[in-house]
Amino acid sequence: MNAVDRAVPAPQLETLLGRLPALSAAIAEGAAQREREGTLPFEAFALFRASGLGALRIPPWRGGPGGSIEDLVQVVATLAAADSNVAHALRTHYNAIELWTSVPPNPDADRQLARVLDGALFGGAFTELGTPRSGTVTTALERQGDKLVLNGRKYYATGTAFSDFASIAVRDEEGRDATVIVPTDRDGLRVKDDWDGMGQRLTASGSLEFDGLEIRPEEVVLTAQRSLQRRHASSLRQLYLVAVAAGIVRNVLSDALHYVRHHGRPAAHSPASSAAEDHFTQWVVGDLAACSHAVGALIADNARQLDRSAEALRRGAADGDSEEEGVQQLVLEGALATAKTQLAVSKIALQAAERLFEAGGASATSRKHNFDRHWRNLRTIFNHNPLLQKARVVGDYHLNGTTKHLEEGKVF
Repeated sequence: MNAVDRAVPAPQLETLLGRLPALSAAIAEGAAQREREGTLPFEAFALFRASGLGALRIPPWRGGPGGSIEDLVQVVATLAAADSNVAHALRTHYNAIELWTSVPPNPDADRQLARVLDGALFGGAFTELGTPRSGTVTTALERQGDKLVLNGRKYYATGTAFSDFASIAVRDEEGRDATVIVPTDRDGLRVKDDWDGMGQRLTASGSLEFDGLEIRPEEVVLTAQRSLQRRHASSLRQLYLVAVAAGIVRNVLSDALHYVRHHGRPAAHSPASSAAEDHFTQWVVGDLAACSHAVGALIADNARQLDRSAEALRRGAADGDSEEEGVQQLVLEGALATAKTQLAVSKIALQAAERLFEAGGASATSRKHNFDRHWRNLRTIFNHNPLLQKARVVGDYHLNGTTKHLEEGKVF
């Protein structure tokens, strides 16, 4: 079914976004406890799937509500403030939609968008462990009789345990870059919960194992690694992580407020009668509020920049000319903005996660509060890409006009 021909239209954007407060409140229930106990948030994903927000970025002319990237980062930050694992685990899903909606309509993109509009969620994996360099793909399709099969293993399969379909980077029979998209319940595909990172523990970011996984011919799509669409989507993937970090900082502030109001005590030498009246505690909370405000403003500004490149690519897709004049510059500007935003937010956010503990004494470190999860989660997010390399590339651009790494769409 073509997404454009759906009998039941997608909800209006305002209606869709209006579901977010109740959804985030429901997901927030028991989030800290789930993290302590290692309970994967399957119920939260059932709620998200039912909300229809998975289709947010599909434009009206392709059957969707037409949410902007600015809308998306606000949804991501709000979900991350409730449970950063849930928000993070949707990253592959929204990345796929960005690619499908920025290229001209084609049978594969239409098929996948129709699935999204029907409520499907997409996960998958592209990276492998043990290769000489990150991003190297060795998993390859094999011919067994009249069937194509996949054997091997991927890692960083974020969100796939909660998804209906998995997008997998492979080599085709001729050694070309390709992607296959298969149902997660197909025989021969195993999703393993073996992610052992110190943070973002419930994102299901572990392994996918393939044992004679049958791949149908129509499920194989060749990929162009350095297209403008992929460069734009790469920037959005990075901003997505920063939006998750923004939600964590919101949670840092809300945890500080709750702790001070319900658990905090003024220090022995403080003249205040309550923690909330202590001037130094107020100072800490004020700092945290400023951090949250700054991070929110940065991701919103960055999102508006990426909206410009997304709109240009979508106009090109609708017109059949995605290489129109000026789009390359917009994509480059989006990559630069995102790199700078990541660098700035990483410093602000990690400082906020540490500063939280100054809102209380030794009791603030109690495992029942689980406040350390914020720093662990942020540190894990900002380890996804090399921040020092990011700063170097930005500096090289401003000093020398170098755009090589920005145009590769890998790091940025």
